[in-house]
Amino acid sequence: MSSEIDAFIASVTPLKRRRDAETLLHLFSSATGSEPRLWGTIVGYGHYHYRYESGREGDTAAAAFAPRKAAMTVYLVDGVAAHSAMLERLGPHTTGVGCVYIKDLELIDLDVLGKVVASSYETLTSGTYALRARDGES
Repeated sequence: MSSEIDAFIASVTPLKRRRDAETLLHLFSSATGSEPRLWGTIVGYGHYHYRYESGREGDTAAAAFAPRKAAMTVYLVDGVAAHSAMLERLGPHTTGVGCVYIKDLELIDLDVLGKVVASSYETLTSGTYALRARDGES
């Protein structure tokens, strides 16, 4: 793991969120088979190039999380709706269109989270996914 990632994780507050980030570092590495890379204040794995019908395009991590003070944010770029059945078994969390917010990682089924991350990562890195998270509900 890079010293940049280590330094970032060491700076995370509160301490509980730092411990959660350390847990997710290992979970995401295992689920994706990739090494972490820092994308600003987001820990990302792999790479996903997107292009919208509008012509806008860019690059982002194929799987990612961000340790925020209020909650741990897990990014599901293919959309939360694509994982709704598994997320029902996750434990206490809230969601946005492409994010899962977890306040207490100790109450979460980490096996389920690992499967969700692996599934999302596989979808995004297969080269066939071309939707935005809000469009991935089908």
